[in-house]
Amino acid sequence: MEPADDGPAVAASLAERLAGLTFTDLTTDEATAAIIDAVAGWGAARGWRVYRRAPSVVPLPPPLQRQHSVLDVAFARPGGRPVAVEVDHTHRARTVDKLLAEAGAGRVAIWVRWGPGRFTAPPEPVRMVTLEVARRAGRHTLAPDRPPPAHSGGAAGDEVELF
Repeated sequence: MEPADDGPAVAASLAERLAGLTFTDLTTDEATAAIIDAVAGWGAARGWRVYRRAPSVVPLPPPLQRQHSVLDVAFARPGGRPVAVEVDHTHRARTVDKLLAEAGAGRVAIWVRWGPGRFTAPPEPVRMVTLEVARRAGRHTLAPDRPPPAHSGGAAGDEVELF
C-alpha cells in the first residue's frame, strides 16, 4: 500500500521549525550550513534517520555520469515516504530538476529557499519553504519579527518628559 501524500504537512512542519531559526552576520556558506543544521535537527527530533549529502537519483553530467548528485539532507522515516531536502540561496534550475526527479522516485521533495525574497515557486509536487534573510555588505542575518519593547514610565500615548 502506497503511503499517503503528506508532503504539504511535512513542508509545513519544517517551515514552522525554521521560523524559530535566527542568525546574525553570517557568510553565505555559514548561513547555508546553519539552515542545513536546523533542517537535520528537525528530522532527528522527529525520530527519522538523517543523511547529510545523501545520494540523489540524478546522475551527474558527463564525464561523471557514473556518479550521482547529492542532496543537502535526506530522511528515512518509518511508515512514510523518504524526504529529500535541498537548501539554496539562489534559484537554480538544476535544483528544481533534481527535486522533481526525487519526487518522481517517490520521495517528498522540499526546497528550502533563503534570501531577500522574490521566491519563485517550483512546479508541483516539489514543496517550497522560504526564509527571508537580510543581506548587508555580503553578510546575512535572519532575525524574527518582534514587536517593539514596551516602554516604562506611563500608559501608552502619555507623553513622558525626558529632560
